[in-house]
Parts: sequence; C-alpha cells; structure tokens
Amino acid sequence: MIGDVKAYLNVYTQALNLRTYRQQVLASNIANADTPHYKARDFDFRTAFETALGQPQGVDAVGMARTHAGHLQGTAGGVGAVNLQYRSETQSAVDGNTVDMDVERAQIADNALQYQIISQFMSDKLRGMRTAISSNQG
Repeated sequence: MIGDVKAYLNVYTQALNLRTYRQQVLASNIANADTPHYKARDFDFRTAFETALGQPQGVDAVGMARTHAGHLQGTAGGVGAVNLQYRSETQSAVDGNTVDMDVERAQIADNALQYQIISQFMSDKLRGMRTAISSNQG
C-alpha cells in the first residue's frame, strides 16, 4: 500500500527534489557573484527530470564522488541525474566572473514559482487520496 502511494507521488517528489537542488545551485551562483573567475552554473531541468524518471525508485542518479576506497557510499539528497553546466556569459567582467545578477534573480524567481506549483499539485493529489479514503470508511 505505501509503495503504491510512493509510486503515485514519484513524479512530484522527483520534480520537487530537482527544483530544490536547482535553487541551491542558483543561490551558490549569487553567493559567488564577487568571486574572481567564478563561472555561473545551472542545469537543464527538463533533461534532468526525464533522466530522473527513468531511474529505478530509490536510486539517486547523482552520486557522490568517492576519491578513496575507504569512503562511504553517499547520495546527493535524492536529486535526479543532473549535469551541471557553465552558464553562457551574458556580460563580460574584468575579473572573469560570469554571474549576472539579473539572470540569477530571474531564474530564482521562476524556479521558486515552479516549486510552488508542483507543491500545490502534490497537495491536491494528497487531498484527493484523503477524500477517497474517508469516503470508503463510512
């Protein structure tokens, strides 16, 4: 029963995990806006989402790199296959930094809105399941 619910909500949980990870990447770009030679990074959400849905449940496509055989096997918090790429430079900076604050702010706002929409869809699904369960009770 629980496995069925987990499978039912898998699309939403994968999307929320990817949106959360993307928010972290974008926040990292903003945090490094004044770091010389820092290259802004991002990833294609659609590609990462499609790859994540193709993974067996419970498998994180973004594994932690093990640099020594004695290191523990780690996970990256349940995010799908993410291929971080350097963002195209929109304005040149003297110090080689490629972070454009206007682009980063717009991307963060868009990502936050998408996260809120997915959260609402998931909430609606759970509310529907709760209604179905309560109507069968009596």
